Amino acid sequence: MELALYCPIHGYYEKQKDNVGRGGDFITSVSTGKLFGELLAYQFADWLEEEAGSQQPAVRIVEAGAHDGKLAADILGWLRAERPKLFDRLDYCLIEPSASRQEWQRKTLKTFSPRVRWFANLATMVVPEAVKSKPDPLRGIIFANELLDAFPVHRFGWDAPTRTWFEWGVAVDGDQFKWAKIQPAAGRSEGPAAEPGAASFQLPAALLEVLPDGYTVETSPAAERWWQEAAGVLERGKLMTIDYGFSDDEQISPARTHGTLRAYHRQRSSSDLLANPGEQDLTAHVNFSAMRKAGEAAGLKTDGFSTQAKFLTQILEKCTRDENFGGWPPARTRQFQTLTHPDHLGRAFRVLIQSR
Repeated sequence: MELALYCPIHGYYEKQKDNVGRGGDFITSVSTGKLFGELLAYQFADWLEEEAGSQQPAVRIVEAGAHDGKLAADILGWLRAERPKLFDRLDYCLIEPSASRQEWQRKTLKTFSPRVRWFANLATMVVPEAVKSKPDPLRGIIFANELLDAFPVHRFGWDAPTRTWFEWGVAVDGDQFKWAKIQPAAGRSEGPAAEPGAASFQLPAALLEVLPDGYTVETSPAAERWWQEAAGVLERGKLMTIDYGFSDDEQISPARTHGTLRAYHRQRSSSDLLANPGEQDLTAHVNFSAMRKAGEAAGLKTDGFSTQAKFLTQILEKCTRDENFGGWPPARTRQFQTLTHPDHLGRAFRVLIQSR
């Protein structure tokens, strides 16, 4: 999955710039229009002004997984127009390990260049090259929109007759890929519990009694590690993610007997995950309970976990009392309906907010 998505030469996210939107492989909240970014900007401004006031010389927003920079442009554009004093103190940081995606982002954000900086990872941002022994405290907002679902996952199946979990791996059969069971290493117990951060899939015995043969779950230790790293570098402020996924009490469902890992190509979802590697998107639902636990283990407090619809509606309620938010043409109404309607993006996407 990591190779198919991020290989520098053949990876889906490396060579596919225009894969988002109605003409691409899938639709995101960003591709519906500017309103999503404007609402986030309004909320970010509230958080930053409440935390820093007017005394702190600089305020920081860190975005991870910015793709082509469109969301950053929408956020920065609104802040420049509606919160100019805050904008003039803003340090907008993009976490982007890919040179190709950095180039796309630089073109999109060239009019904001004095306010934007790029870093390969969180560690290089908080520990300057010149002063390795003196970390730069990160105060502000770290956020990711549809990033955690693209971290590579481990895929496990339930063998009901033997009451054991096995892990699915990928093997080569001629010129094709195929699924193959991974034999457990000596001394390693089988199943999801053997993987780092996968304790959330240790299911009650009563549930395992009725779990159908072949039931599939995924874990993403890499996503949990990233979230915990982000929590660790945040000295003061907010850590937020928006993505599709579930909590612990939703993880087992008759509708997900084959797991949540899906491929997307030309607006269609597919379960043929091994077909055309590098030509289709691969995503898996985020386990928000695991993320919440990872953040709390790093000392963060959970401020909220809700649907995108509820989160954006709460922001809009504040906006309507603020004459600076601007008018509300029909295009904004259509965008808001797409972002919040349960049959579109409102119910599928969740928002987790933690703070220190």
